[in-house]
Amino acid sequence: MSASATTPMETPQWKRFVSLDNRYIGPIFITLILLVGHLSFGILESYQKTLLAIVASIGTELVLSRLFFGKWPNIASAYITGISVGILIRSPAFWPYAVCSVVSITSKYVLRVKGRHIWNPSNFGISVMLFLAAETVASLSIQWGNYLLPMVVIWVLGSVIIYRLKRFHISGLYVAAFVLFAFFRSWLTASPWQSEIAPITGPMYQLFIFFMITDPRTTVRSKTGQCITVICVALLEMVLRLNQVVYAPFYALFIVGPSAMLIEMWLDSRRASAAGATVAA
Repeated sequence: MSASATTPMETPQWKRFVSLDNRYIGPIFITLILLVGHLSFGILESYQKTLLAIVASIGTELVLSRLFFGKWPNIASAYITGISVGILIRSPAFWPYAVCSVVSITSKYVLRVKGRHIWNPSNFGISVMLFLAAETVASLSIQWGNYLLPMVVIWVLGSVIIYRLKRFHISGLYVAAFVLFAFFRSWLTASPWQSEIAPITGPMYQLFIFFMITDPRTTVRSKTGQCITVICVALLEMVLRLNQVVYAPFYALFIVGPSAMLIEMWLDSRRASAAGATVAA
């Protein structure tokens, strides 16, 4: 009898790579966005500020996880939050990077309903900083210019990863809704449609599309609910843009995302009460 018949065959190296733990796909991909964006167009304010945001995010995660749950956490989520802050925040000072990361991670532990945090951490922290420290803090707004290759690389890899995580419908539907509403804005304001669509080609939107609106911990569970939510985000973003709100996508998700989560929790409680009443009857 051959050895292969008595012992399990070793998994090929390429298959082990492809089947990489989903927790580490996000950090790898967001690091790729950073490298492609910075090497091509210098999207980072500085390496030091980005590193400060990452360290502050991971440090806060470690401390709060021990305090609240008594265990050491997986730091992949905190790394994504920190690097997102480092990419998306713009400030001449160092302190906003640390404060934004700390606020983002703290929201996961403090702002909870029925054991779930309802805001995407980086979206919460960045929105708070843009609203409360507008004189010191701005957001990344650079586009890819006339070079499509970086955007194509990010979109291809991002689409594969999001498809693997079974959340491609969220990103794809948001893009479709954004483009549709961009044409509608163009018609309403008589502006060139190209200028209305252009923002989605920027690195800010790559992070928003692939990480913020698809965050499994802060999106509703049902596929239908996810689709409705993401369309509402795009719709509110359009309304905010028409009212000259600069950071429309962040604020739209800040409002719609938690609202959808709370509605889902309310519906779940009603179903549970109805089921309990039926059993009692």
